[in-house]
Amino acid sequence: MPRLLRVLWVLPVSLPAATLALLGRATGGYLALHDGVLEAAGGLLPPLLTLLNPRLRISAITLGHVVLARSREDLERTRAHERVHVRQFERWGPFFPVLYLGAGALMLLRGRHAYWDNPYEREARAGE
Repeated sequence: MPRLLRVLWVLPVSLPAATLALLGRATGGYLALHDGVLEAAGGLLPPLLTLLNPRLRISAITLGHVVLARSREDLERTRAHERVHVRQFERWGPFFPVLYLGAGALMLLRGRHAYWDNPYEREARAGE
């Protein structure tokens, strides 16, 4: 699939995430384009990531072609992992969040861990 189509395919997820990235930058955070992916860290992003899951320290999250992280160090450390999620978004488009959450729910129903046993996370860890 051509690059432009991949970007458009995930735009419904990337646009709201880009807004969060800009808010992070406006509150003292970092913002840069790295290999076609908008990366943001710091500012109001660490508390937002904590709100997503207070029990699991989220270092970074990928939403379409946007990666939101706690710090620039977290961006560096998780870059390979998060790029796998970018490719997953390119594959599944705006349906990926539902597929990801569904896979986590299925793991819970099977008595497994929603995050660590999620097949999308396992694929991302294998790509590190």
